Amino acid sequence: MTGSPQTAGVSTALLTDRYELTMVAAALADGTAERQCVFEVFARRLPEGRRYGVVAGTGRLVESIRRFRFGDEELAALRDVVDAGTLDWLSRYRFSGDVDGYPEGELFFPGSPVLTVRGTFADAVMLETLALSILNHDSAVASAAARMVTAAAGRPIIEMGSRRTHEAAAVAAARATYLAGFSATSNLEAERRHGIPTAGTAAHAWILLHDDELSAFSSQVKALGPETTLLVDTYDIRRGVELAVQAAGPGLGAIRIDSGDLGELARQARDQLDALGARDTRIVLSGDLDEYAIAALRAEPVDSYGVGTSVVTGSGAPTAGMVYKLVEVDGRPVAKRSASKESRGGAKSALRRYKPTGTAVEEVVHGVGVDVAPGPHDRVVPVPLLRGGEEVGGLPSLAESREHLRAALVSVPWEGLKLSRGEPAIPTVFA
Repeated sequence: MTGSPQTAGVSTALLTDRYELTMVAAALADGTAERQCVFEVFARRLPEGRRYGVVAGTGRLVESIRRFRFGDEELAALRDVVDAGTLDWLSRYRFSGDVDGYPEGELFFPGSPVLTVRGTFADAVMLETLALSILNHDSAVASAAARMVTAAAGRPIIEMGSRRTHEAAAVAAARATYLAGFSATSNLEAERRHGIPTAGTAAHAWILLHDDELSAFSSQVKALGPETTLLVDTYDIRRGVELAVQAAGPGLGAIRIDSGDLGELARQARDQLDALGARDTRIVLSGDLDEYAIAALRAEPVDSYGVGTSVVTGSGAPTAGMVYKLVEVDGRPVAKRSASKESRGGAKSALRRYKPTGTAVEEVVHGVGVDVAPGPHDRVVPVPLLRGGEEVGGLPSLAESREHLRAALVSVPWEGLKLSRGEPAIPTVFA
């Protein structure tokens, strides 16, 4: 995988926490830096009310590891953080270990070994913050977006949350929502960097700019053609729909409603459009939508949705809750034992069991080397990502990962797709 022109030469080395470097400095001093270690990324539990999680950001992480290099500028910034010997070590740092992980677009459950990093302590501990910041953000957004896609029941959703998050996070969020099945994004950098289709026409400011609504609509149609989407709720929606059809004719592409009782307004607008001869004009709804609001609108005459704040903030779960834990040192299992943050020692893999029909049954998490016999329909979930610090083959494209998730969601038991609170869609069994 190659980086975009905007990121290919940019170091990611300082996108980390100070304590990663101070641990490396101490380990270099006491001789433990070269001990062979295994770290794992997993979530102890899913966010409240969630039945599954979606792995996203794997491709971004692999690319970011490639760019995890300490150049002169990065080293200069660290002169007061670590000693000269550590600075020299950092100047030569290249991650040279192995990484396995769940493919992007895969589902995960409590305890799933989403990422496994093998290498020396110094090599592997350096990646903790980078891995968690990417996987926690992107997986949270993708998990929320996947629930919205299910709720939309085949109707397209446009991601339009750039104004509700950090400018860099907006691009990552657009990528994660597209992975999860959204049809487009409003973010132009996401289109340039990741090839995601973009959509968008005008805001309320465009209507207010003009002396009257008809002038605004007519100008937009003249510039963008009758297939454009006209925003009809600036003043009176019924009058707005009437003027929209007057400006564009019965071939008007779509109207957008961004406020009010969306279900009732969609019904009224549909009747009015049909009466005006605009039977093929689509209705787009936006305005503080989340998966629950989308589900509530399922029976209404809606053609597509625009979602912003809720999806870029994980719809109430802004992090996937993943942690990066040391589980093995020189072949010896190690584990944290505190009551609320317990982890399981030893390197692990996972097998997902399926019925002959293709429905997932359980997630079997087992120690590497433990003999867990796969059934005829079962599948080993983790795949090699890096070997000796180098990418293994070619990572799946965003389109391929999108299809992977679509197929994974088809395998979820019906109960596991509900938006209501409940247990994870399939149980995790530790063998």
